[in-house]
Amino acid sequence: MSRILIVDDEESILKALKRVLTLTPCFAAGKQFKLTVDTFNSALAALEKARHTAYDLVLSDYRMPGMDGVQLLKQVREIQPDAVRMILSGYADLNGLIAAINDAGISRFISKPWNDYELVSALGQALALRDLTLENQRLADQTRLANGTISAQELEFKRLEAEEPGITHVVWDTDGSVLMDASTLGYTGKF
Repeated sequence: MSRILIVDDEESILKALKRVLTLTPCFAAGKQFKLTVDTFNSALAALEKARHTAYDLVLSDYRMPGMDGVQLLKQVREIQPDAVRMILSGYADLNGLIAAINDAGISRFISKPWNDYELVSALGQALALRDLTLENQRLADQTRLANGTISAQELEFKRLEAEEPGITHVVWDTDGSVLMDASTLGYTGKF
């Protein structure tokens, strides 16, 4: 199951994309990808979700209020470096496209309006390339482990972080206890 995050400030675009990706089979490299699609009309809300949910691919509109697609994908890259990042936009700005490639590491720019089959094909190709890249990384990590250049603990941290972003980021107090963020626990100031 491949999890996709789509961010666009237009609700109608989100509904159309979710419908297309839910109904159209996604094939690439002889493999069918079953897609789970999460949609957000706010870049900040999408970014918060990405801090706690692993995504295989993030597709973002370029022009959005508050935070544009390049800024969003740049932050997604820091949180989930293995997630494929793509821009979908009706606005073709060469400087913006260059920034998206250089700063956010996007793999593809898809213009609006899109062709449904070309969109699904592009996503399938990106997911297939991601799978191949991750397999190569896994094999390289096994070699590093065998050569002693990486520990089993480091590999496990890497695996856990890929599955559950943020899980390995623990803040320790001076006495060795784990500090919890009160806002995530629903703390209101009273116990």
